[in-house]
Amino acid sequence: MAEVIMTCGRLCSGKSTYAVRMRNEKRAVVLSIDEITLALFRNEAGGMLDEYVERTRVYLYEKSLEMIETGIDVVLDWGFWTAQERKFAREYYGSRGIKCSLHYLDISEEEWERRIAKRNEAVKAGECSAYFVDEGLAQKFRDIFEVPSADEIDVYV
Repeated sequence: MAEVIMTCGRLCSGKSTYAVRMRNEKRAVVLSIDEITLALFRNEAGGMLDEYVERTRVYLYEKSLEMIETGIDVVLDWGFWTAQERKFAREYYGSRGIKCSLHYLDISEEEWERRIAKRNEAVKAGECSAYFVDEGLAQKFRDIFEVPSADEIDVYV
């Protein structure tokens, strides 16, 4: 039976790069909230972004079930920043008999800041499709992110 991989880590921790690696290794499909919201709204969603993110998340949970039912492994490329979100995902899939695992990407504070700066340079230069991370957004994620406990982590990257 197909399985679900949840990528967990801070903003700019390498989740999307890791998701592509898992896609290639497992012949899986990557479902990314950022990919969809950026394609639809670029950086113009403004105050509606959180609402669009939530709607996209609901859609991707439902779409993932279709893929799993056809035998396709799924990589969820969003942060799973809170314990509550991780618990919801495990219950959502577990109640349907679907195996899911949390892959946690841990980086130091210094590396995180370096990656944010690198991403921001690439966004400004038009070299990548990603959100620009200003200090306000970085602080928002500092406040939101809850490091998973050891018993939540299936694969430590």
